[in-house]
Amino acid sequence: MSASTHYVAPVKASEVVVDAVRVDGKKSNLWLDAWRDLRRRPLFWASLALAALFIVMAVVPTLFTSVAPSGGACTLANSNGDPTAGHPLGFTRQGCDIWSRLVWGTRTSLIVGLLATIIGTVIGVVMGSIAAFYGGWVDALLSRIGDVFFTIPYIVAAIVVMTVLSTQRNELTLAFAIGGFSWASTARIIRAEVLRVKQSDYVMASISLGLSRFKTLVVHVLPNAIAPVIVVATISLGSAIVAESTLSFLGVGLGGGTVSWGADISQAQTAIRTAPMALIYPSLALTLAVLAFIMLGELLRDALDPKARAQR
Repeated sequence: MSASTHYVAPVKASEVVVDAVRVDGKKSNLWLDAWRDLRRRPLFWASLALAALFIVMAVVPTLFTSVAPSGGACTLANSNGDPTAGHPLGFTRQGCDIWSRLVWGTRTSLIVGLLATIIGTVIGVVMGSIAAFYGGWVDALLSRIGDVFFTIPYIVAAIVVMTVLSTQRNELTLAFAIGGFSWASTARIIRAEVLRVKQSDYVMASISLGLSRFKTLVVHVLPNAIAPVIVVATISLGSAIVAESTLSFLGVGLGGGTVSWGADISQAQTAIRTAPMALIYPSLALTLAVLAFIMLGELLRDALDPKARAQR
């Protein structure tokens, strides 16, 4: 036998290409997968429609009513009156149209809730992302500040702030009073996400290529860590609406005759036995608005979590 003789097993041609990449499949990423999951869920469309209704009502209240919610449109002769033509829900104790006050109260609640959510989210994202990305003493300092704010009930803090600033009550002041003390939970969530994302290869490659740490944080880290924050912000919007109504109910809200669901609930409680509907209607509107945004947040959380999608 020749030393140069080699024996090779016969190889059959296979039609399967192991390293082939499918190019005809659907594009997929976190947001596309979440949308495909959400659009198949009726509860998502119901919550979205309800939230959209309240948003349109807040932006264009005159589309739903032509009656003024206060002032000359209120007549004591109609005090706690029953529904009539043009006034489908009846009248309050002061003779104001309940439906008109519900519509205009939506604007107050959504403006304050949205501003408070934006303020709390921005502060939380800045504090949490910087703490996690830079680490060291920066993380220790910012985390301890967050722990301090986390232990303070933001409703109590907002009551103190609005009491001190009783002569400067407006939507922005109330939003700062709520959002300025409710950012700690957002900071904790974004900190955990940034700690996870910053270990990725593309982040290390970005720093190795000379991009500054701050630009790396803004361009590469935050866009890939922001999904949980969007979920928390949606849920926080409902909580902020409740906070605004609570402060108005306690008499430390906007004041000055501003139309608010909380203020209407507070005024109607004195006549709950003789005219309960004046209390029930604004309470129902508040419940539906909060439920819509909280349900949207819960559905977004499930859709953006691949593990939760895999279990269904």
